[in-house]
Amino acid sequence: MMYESTRGKYRGMLSAETIKMGIAPDGGLFVPENIMKITQDMMEQLVGLNYRERAVAVLTQYLTDYSSEEIEECTGKAYTESKFGNPEIAPVRKLNDCISVLELWHGPTCAFKDMALQLMPHLLVKAVKKTGENKEIVILVATSGDTGKAALEGYKDVNGTRIIVFYPFKGVSEIQKLQMITQEGKNVYPIGVEGNFDDAQSGVKAIFTDAELNNTMEQKGYSFSSANSINWGRLVPQIVYYFSAYADMVKQGSISIGDKINIVVPTGNFGNILAAFYAMRMGLPVNRLICASNDNNVLTEFINTGIYNRNREFRKTISPSMDILISSNLERLLYEVTGHDSKRICKWMEELKEKGIYEVDGITREKVREIFWGAYSTEEETLAAIRKVYQEFGYVVDTHTAVGMDVYFKYVAETGDSGTKTVIASTASPFKFNESVSRAILGDERTKGKGEFELLKMLSDECGIPIPAGLKDLDKKEVRHTTVCSKEDMKAQVERILGI
Repeated sequence: MMYESTRGKYRGMLSAETIKMGIAPDGGLFVPENIMKITQDMMEQLVGLNYRERAVAVLTQYLTDYSSEEIEECTGKAYTESKFGNPEIAPVRKLNDCISVLELWHGPTCAFKDMALQLMPHLLVKAVKKTGENKEIVILVATSGDTGKAALEGYKDVNGTRIIVFYPFKGVSEIQKLQMITQEGKNVYPIGVEGNFDDAQSGVKAIFTDAELNNTMEQKGYSFSSANSINWGRLVPQIVYYFSAYADMVKQGSISIGDKINIVVPTGNFGNILAAFYAMRMGLPVNRLICASNDNNVLTEFINTGIYNRNREFRKTISPSMDILISSNLERLLYEVTGHDSKRICKWMEELKEKGIYEVDGITREKVREIFWGAYSTEEETLAAIRKVYQEFGYVVDTHTAVGMDVYFKYVAETGDSGTKTVIASTASPFKFNESVSRAILGDERTKGKGEFELLKMLSDECGIPIPAGLKDLDKKEVRHTTVCSKEDMKAQVERILGI
């Protein structure tokens, strides 16, 4: 399997090269030249496998320059019960005859990013060796909250790497911030940015494509890579859990092989739902991909109108990991549905960069609408969904999963499709956003004036679920990282850390 850039200047790349590089030098994102297919016979085989074995079966389709033994070694190190606290790794919880929840938050940082970022460092280490790279790899990350901690945890003390994470200083939850600034490891550098996630993401992209800086890096023995979902090595592991969820639904008797399902994904950067799209293209039987947004509803508007417009008020919400106005992975989707038309991609991305808006042609718009259904949730609707799910099913969801739940209820109301079995991606532990979850379940009076760690215990006691180990006593850990910079100073911070 070979890879190419969505901007058209780089083709015929091996997966190890794309994983090492992260973003293409022309500013595009790497995608596979062809979509591999999972047959019905292979789907039947997946049902009897555990998560690690399912991962090997899917990943070998795309990482063809890795041996099966290498992939087995990587998945064996990444997906352990000791790290995920659950032998199923990504269990499927059935709420009723129609709705199932794919729990993606059992990893060490209590968010779905662990599903990829526990594996990706092992893939990168092997990629470095495969490509004969002798430079130190500098992992550069922009995060809206969860990716940062998951990447820091995944890459800490990995030989031959350093990781620099930029996060919006006032745009993440207190728990998300504490997870990052207390991070242990000799090669980790979380840095707060005075701005929002889009500022951090734009700054990171500018650093990646800064020719002068990259030349200096080359001379000093460094090479950039990324742990964001712009890196194919981060995206491809996410395809696995949609196949795994389907196999588990078959195993549970919810569906039979070949039955179509809906998949609901709360998303801001479009990476998580794009993985579901690739799974669908590979043969996963999907009726509709339902894209759930919060008040930063740029994706909802795009799916419904074909217009992508980031020129709007940026809103800080109670689902901060989705507070994004520039959804990087949408570029990959557009490249796929236009038949790998890099000229159109370059035109639209240039318009986005220069004007903050672009509109796709009618054929492309209809292709997107055939696959995706999109809607968004207000903060009030998000809190109401947390209450509703708890009252009706005795199940506790975080603020991002609640957006997915609410948008699914809207989908059923608008389309009348109440019969298609549906899996909703649950992207974070409810304890990670306990202030909002506690307020929704316990009420304003009981939670007023309480600190986040006091609310952890209250929520645990009320709902009868244990506080995850990754969050318990987080407030007692030593703060190790206090650097905050302006968005204009991000490059200088990288130069300072690397001493160049």
